Amino acid sequence: ADQPRVVLVTGSNRGIGLELVKQLLGKSNPPQWVFATCRDPEGARGQELQNLVSKHPNLVMVKLDAVNPASIEEAARRVEEQLDSLGLNLVINNAGIFSDVSLAMVDSEEMLDAYKTNVVGPLLVGQAFLPLLKKAAQGSSQKGLSCSKAAIVNISSVLGSIERVPEILTKPAISYRCSKAAVNMLTRCQALTYAEDGILCAAVHPGWVQTDMGTQEVGARSLGAVIAGILAVLPALSEKHSGSFWSWEGKTIPW
Repeated sequence: ADQPRVVLVTGSNRGIGLELVKQLLGKSNPPQWVFATCRDPEGARGQELQNLVSKHPNLVMVKLDAVNPASIEEAARRVEEQLDSLGLNLVINNAGIFSDVSLAMVDSEEMLDAYKTNVVGPLLVGQAFLPLLKKAAQGSSQKGLSCSKAAIVNISSVLGSIERVPEILTKPAISYRCSKAAVNMLTRCQALTYAEDGILCAAVHPGWVQTDMGTQEVGARSLGAVIAGILAVLPALSEKHSGSFWSWEGKTIPW
């Protein structure tokens, strides 16, 4: 399958986002441009990305705070300038926060923080980069929908599956679960709305990964294996998969 020429990854200074960037750059046919966004690219937390930039001229770091609409707009302008007349093929909304808080303990602030980052962020990123995604879709000779033509992929979680709550409530993670169920709904709505613009939208569950966020979980997978899995699933997605929910192993997950 064709590879996307231009990819943007949010929350890319650590964990899943950083590994996505590394593996995209490491491909035998890497993208022409990889935009790696994070809240503080110049700071200590962006150090690993900064090291990669020095080795890969096709990697561009962009400041983007997923809870700040002005920051998202500014990032979109910055990317558009860099691309000149190219469009953007693939946006991976990965920036997210997790907190394993129970129903008894969760409060208003906790809920709102989870929504701002995990739902409103992907919504605003989709809106801000829509013109560049449309441009890529219009400039493509490919029929149908695909991640190499134009796509939004929201990193979600099986914890957002309403159907599967009974078997996996061992981790309450109330604010996280509710926000991931909401981002799944957003993905569905994006898929139906943006299909006419030639843009595929899907949600992907990376599984329990050994990262800062999912440390020392029983059954946690190695980050490298999971990200390789996700990058193998994406090229297989077509219009019949738009608006669906996938695991990193390429299996569909019930809503």
